[in-house]
Amino acid sequence: MTSYIVNRCLIAFPTLFGISLIIFFAMRILPGDPLAIIENASSGSVTILNDAELKAARDSLGLNDPYYVQYLRWVGDVLRGDLGSSFWRGEPIRELIFRRGPISIQIAVMAVFVSWVIGVPLGVISATNRNSVIDYLSRALTMFFLAVPAFWIGLVVVLVGVLVFTWRPPLSIVYFQDDPVRNLQMTLGPALALGIGLAAAMARLTRSAILDALYQDYARTARAKGLRERVVVWRHVLRNALLPVITLSGLSFGALLGGSVATERAFGFPGLGLALVQALGERDWVIIQNLVLMYGVIYTVVNLLVDLSYAWLDPRIRYQ
Repeated sequence: MTSYIVNRCLIAFPTLFGISLIIFFAMRILPGDPLAIIENASSGSVTILNDAELKAARDSLGLNDPYYVQYLRWVGDVLRGDLGSSFWRGEPIRELIFRRGPISIQIAVMAVFVSWVIGVPLGVISATNRNSVIDYLSRALTMFFLAVPAFWIGLVVVLVGVLVFTWRPPLSIVYFQDDPVRNLQMTLGPALALGIGLAAAMARLTRSAILDALYQDYARTARAKGLRERVVVWRHVLRNALLPVITLSGLSFGALLGGSVATERAFGFPGLGLALVQALGERDWVIIQNLVLMYGVIYTVVNLLVDLSYAWLDPRIRYQ
């Protein structure tokens, strides 16, 4: 088990190094120089820098240094926790992440939880009642919610909440530790909108995995020992069928941390996804570079945790 963990951790380091290189060079190869046009936010006018002013600005930011110097400087700053500041607003990126990140993380966790609570039992019930009315109904529901975009579900949740339950979400960010009730009023809607669509994919994947595991040798052996079918499914079959479900959960969690911009706009809360899109529109390469790196680190860590969970669920993987 120890060697398995060490091997997976060793794989993560070159992955992070490759991600950082790709991000660094992509930001310098892609067209569009934010220094070429600087907008004066106070007057709304646009100032076009001449060549001398542009060169002086690039020198002050170190953009005329060799690429390897810029890369080492950037990595060193990141390792020290210095992510820089927004090119246009001057806001420290750490403050941006600490302000918007907790809400995005909470919504992502809640959405994955909703997908498990709805999708896994629905998939198990559908698989154990194959070709029955329940199976056909659950498959129809999953296909419907797979086809419907998350922002449409979000709009429905908003309309139902406002018209039926007179729900009024907070207009500003409220953290769970400050006011749990108002925080849940703000985060429950987006979590449901994102979690229901993910639950549909989870149900289909769980159904396929359960159907495959029901006829494995260990399931036949458990039945031969006299165990009831419910015990065979929930104690033996489900544990082995959860491997692809955990993989989907890990990938979805990383994607949800990036934020769903349409869902964020539907519910009116500023998340990290909306911040990244705004930075792309403004060509604020400092925010883009650091946020994309953060997403890459999160994906790598989540995939590492998924790999480690495989070894816990299936001991045979520990020796591979």
